[in-house]
Amino acid sequence: MSNLKADSVIACLDCPDHVQAVLDASMWAANRLQAPIGLLHSVPSMQQKAAVNYSGCLNVNDENALLEQFISKEHLGNFELKAQGRLLLSQATSYCEQQRHKLTTYTLHRHENLNQSIDYVDDKAQLIVIGHKVTCKSTLDQLIRVSHCPILVTHAPFLPPTTALFAFDNSPTCHKLLNWLCKTPLIRTLTVHIVMIGKETSDNCDALREAYARLRQAGIKSKKTLLDCRDVASALNYYQDQNDIGLLITGAFGQSRLRELLQGSDTKKLLVSTKTPYLLFPKL
Repeated sequence: MSNLKADSVIACLDCPDHVQAVLDASMWAANRLQAPIGLLHSVPSMQQKAAVNYSGCLNVNDENALLEQFISKEHLGNFELKAQGRLLLSQATSYCEQQRHKLTTYTLHRHENLNQSIDYVDDKAQLIVIGHKVTCKSTLDQLIRVSHCPILVTHAPFLPPTTALFAFDNSPTCHKLLNWLCKTPLIRTLTVHIVMIGKETSDNCDALREAYARLRQAGIKSKKTLLDCRDVASALNYYQDQNDIGLLITGAFGQSRLRELLQGSDTKKLLVSTKTPYLLFPKL
């Protein structure tokens, strides 16, 4: 029987360089959402898989020596892969306890690939937290594209944000994201800069003003800006850097596949270029 708890924050630990950052980001989000944390580790059932170096990813106890024993081998069998995963989950649980995280923390040790594991938690989770570099064959944007749950991507170290940039483009997905932001406790105490990239037309100005008003009515401290630029990703990165904003929020892959093919995906560009936590809302 599954021990997946509804409305959890899911911490994906399949990113050796980002395990601590993923846990810190998950605890930050869980405290605001008052949600349990599911510590997720995926182990595909396959023989002779190359070892993944998780040693030193968390400095909490003497289990690092055991993890180092696994990476000393060129390949691991199924039993050893599962043992490595259990050690990692044990360390992650200990780390959350040491950080005095008081909400429920539980483990999800899935014997399948990360794509399948994210699909498993997708419908019940409130938020999925994942590191910027994953170990599976799928790229980060492929994992995000198929998810129906908001995903927070973090670099290491994770720095709790006090400000956020909400990239508003007046699309149906962006309006659903706006509705979600007005309701979620996740960004309630943050100052949100709502930024629209486009021409200064009456339609754009009216749409931006209405979205700004919605955030203010929801009790969220906000600022609004309209930038006339052609390169969306570069403009958002520049604005975020100039205003020292700690969290980027956008819809995920809102463009058509044809436009992505011809012009490139803004989401993919931002995943590569942004150096802060990046919250992506799924295209529904």
